[in-house]
Amino acid sequence: MLYAIISEDVKDSLERRLAARPDHLARLEALRDEGRVVLAGPHPAIDSDNPGEAGFTGSLVVAEFDSLDEAQAWADADPYMIAGVYSRVSVKPFKKVFP
Repeated sequence: MLYAIISEDVKDSLERRLAARPDHLARLEALRDEGRVVLAGPHPAIDSDNPGEAGFTGSLVVAEFDSLDEAQAWADADPYMIAGVYSRVSVKPFKKVFP
């Protein structure tokens, strides 16, 4: 089943994000290589693809997992979570309708 992992950053998270980004991306690339990622990316803090020093306010990952518990465990082990980038993470079942 698909699950949405919706994360919110702590204030001024950019430095922590940049430090943990290689490990964060490696985990996403592993899911992608298994064909399990529908989409993933950050929420820019301003209306721009490249927000620069404004940074990001959170992230969204929609991916396939065997269960809600597995999706939650994956989210809990995210390097951004461990590095203190995220203040809150919500994991919910997701039903893709479009496209």
